[in-house]
Amino acid sequence: MSIQVKRKDIKFYPNSKRIIARFFSPGGDEREKGIITELLSLSDEDTRLTLNRILTGYSKRHRNITRVFMKHYSKVKHIIAQLGIDPEIISQDKKLLTGSYFTMEFSIESSAFFNPSIVEDPDQTALGEGEKRVIVSFRATGEGHISSIVFRSGVIDKNNNLAFKSPGNLLDIPEAVKKHIYEKRSFMEKLSEMDVHMDLIGLVMDRLGDRFTYEELRDGVNKTIEKEDLNPIQKKVIKDFNWLAKSYYEITFSRDTALSERVIFPISEAESNGIEDARFVKFTDDNGAITYYATYTAYNGFTILPKLVETRDFYHFKVMPLYGEHAKNKGMALFPKKINNKYAMVSRVDGVNNYIMLSDDIHYWQDAQKIQEPKYSWQFVQIGNCGSPIETERGWILLTHGVGPMRSYSLGVTLLDLNDPSKVLGQTSEPLLKPNDEEREGYVPNVVYTCGAIIHNNELIIPYAMADYASLFATVSLDELFAKLEYY
Repeated sequence: MSIQVKRKDIKFYPNSKRIIARFFSPGGDEREKGIITELLSLSDEDTRLTLNRILTGYSKRHRNITRVFMKHYSKVKHIIAQLGIDPEIISQDKKLLTGSYFTMEFSIESSAFFNPSIVEDPDQTALGEGEKRVIVSFRATGEGHISSIVFRSGVIDKNNNLAFKSPGNLLDIPEAVKKHIYEKRSFMEKLSEMDVHMDLIGLVMDRLGDRFTYEELRDGVNKTIEKEDLNPIQKKVIKDFNWLAKSYYEITFSRDTALSERVIFPISEAESNGIEDARFVKFTDDNGAITYYATYTAYNGFTILPKLVETRDFYHFKVMPLYGEHAKNKGMALFPKKINNKYAMVSRVDGVNNYIMLSDDIHYWQDAQKIQEPKYSWQFVQIGNCGSPIETERGWILLTHGVGPMRSYSLGVTLLDLNDPSKVLGQTSEPLLKPNDEEREGYVPNVVYTCGAIIHNNELIIPYAMADYASLFATVSLDELFAKLEYY
């Protein structure tokens, strides 16, 4: 029995004008030496004129472009030292000009703007009756199919119409905070999950204390490679310890940025090819404290790494890998509160079925229980979650996706028991939302997908992507949804 879905007029499309300034390397120290040698040979007057032309052309396209140039200069100043020149005595203009040659513009939203999730904004002030301010996250994809996380701020009115602020023009990449204290036990467990032999793990970890910094780990790796008799493959594996360490980081955005100007762009090597499908959720702890979490998939072009984002204000973010035997696959979604004193997560451990995972620690996921298999023809290929479960008096609403013939993706709903979410109470026997004629055309045909919905004014509000290209919104009456579910 079909359920009426109201599609909203509001749509988000890719926008090639949304750009960031990122580091650019033409390839290898020798090429960099050649460029820098030419730059250093310029007279002070030529340096000044060239720099002024660059600043005139780019200063209005970026927030504090000179800061970006200096940051990128710092990444190549070791090349200047190799040339026998003290990089600190070079004029400020030459430093800025050098930084500009190792900077490139990158259009973060030029290819796709999709897989949204929606949460309640921490700021609910200055609203009218029946209104709610929301934050919608998107997976923005640019050149080379590199994905990042971006945001938009909007308000849902009493009739569940949505209005969004126009996005800001000057995008901001945050400052990465590299200082992080690692716990030896959890770090070793993650290495083991990555199938690193325990003998190799011990060679490095035995040089470190129970807690260590990135710098201490890097020194431990270097000493191990220097002093141990290792073959080339073993050396490469040990060097990859640094790769895992760099996947932990904290980032902070300037307080003068609008929400839409903040871009979480890949920082660590683990996510060098993209940050995929962030599922944000407003999490309420037992003491009433609110934290916003998001699970996402880091991809480096070869392997994936499930990660967790944590923020309270959408200015400061902590990012870290997820651990445990079952923290290996895509599509993990956290419940918005603990269930029976345990953190709870929906996942697709085997790539086909839905599972419930419970844990005492939000970072460790060892146990998984299968709760749902593909049942209907529109989900015979696989079923999976589409964002964090939503609490109602009738049970947990879990948005799901099903993959059917012609690899077509459709959305459905599953209802889970409030106290025992491993118990499925019912689900939609037909797709709640499937691609219409417009939505089936795009980067990946015949796909609708979401990473999280919200309930407001007795309706389920679903932001969703069409064909991995653009994003739209739809609403569904809760009363009709509950009336037409197939109960078990």
